[in-house]
Amino acid sequence: MSEPTPAASIPSAPTPVLSISPVVLPAPGRPVELQVRVSAPVTGGNLPIILLSHGHGRSNHLSSLNGYAPLANSLAAHGFVVIQPTHLDSKTLTLTSDVPDAPLYWRSRAEDMTRILDQLDAIERAFAALAGRLDRSRVAVIGHSMGGHTASLLLGARHKDLHDGTEVNLTEPRIKAGVLLAAPGRGETLSKFAAENYAFFSTIDFSRMTTPALVVAGDKDDSAYLTVAGAAWHADPYLLAPSPKSLVTLFDAGHGLGGVSGYDVAETTDENPERVAAVQRLIWAYLRTRFYPGDSAWPEAQRALTGAAKPLGRVESK
Repeated sequence: MSEPTPAASIPSAPTPVLSISPVVLPAPGRPVELQVRVSAPVTGGNLPIILLSHGHGRSNHLSSLNGYAPLANSLAAHGFVVIQPTHLDSKTLTLTSDVPDAPLYWRSRAEDMTRILDQLDAIERAFAALAGRLDRSRVAVIGHSMGGHTASLLLGARHKDLHDGTEVNLTEPRIKAGVLLAAPGRGETLSKFAAENYAFFSTIDFSRMTTPALVVAGDKDDSAYLTVAGAAWHADPYLLAPSPKSLVTLFDAGHGLGGVSGYDVAETTDENPERVAAVQRLIWAYLRTRFYPGDSAWPEAQRALTGAAKPLGRVESK
């Protein structure tokens, strides 16, 4: 009998999932109303909440509430309520370039998550099967790529406004933990393209990102259009932020981390179902132990990831 793969060795017991979209939330001052998808396990109560922020990819619909099914489905099947907004940078929207913070809408993205937390009652009314089942004391944010940047701001990272130099603080204290997937790093190592087109990246400061977080990076994710630092750039949110933090470095992984943004996505250069399964289960295990101290899921997941004959990655913590 063959040995289980490293990902399969990470504990997992999925349950059926219900999903509803779009749930439309009022958003005064936003160019369009905020649309979200909500996914939840069919049974169970006191369910922790995950806010899942999409990236800014090339596909038309992955960067919206319709993307990231491998993460949303898996996490909902393992006991979380997953809420996915369509941010203003989504190609599903047709906004003009004169909207503030275009084209990536870095400030609005973080504000979307605060709007969601402000309107959990409305979400429960729209999703009747969810009523009374949310644990509002346990909220996490997960973001991939540009969504990782969004998550970092909610967890305490700071920016400076490029127009007047004032500090921008979008920290959301209701969020108790985060997961940054292939997130942007320090501003001093931007590529020429990024410095000219996404100058806001240059002011990021991780030194006050104090909320506990897991950073996941691929060792082949050089993101040359954004940085001259190579794959190590995506570890900056771990290296430059205060503890408690953990870093998972996945071997041979590119920016898609095996394909977290969708099933069979053509733009995933490192498609690898085993890697996606590992990311799914590592996130669940990290948040499970973070929200329920003493739970053994995270230590067990680390041993499964690193203890195999051919490890999928390495883990370090501080």
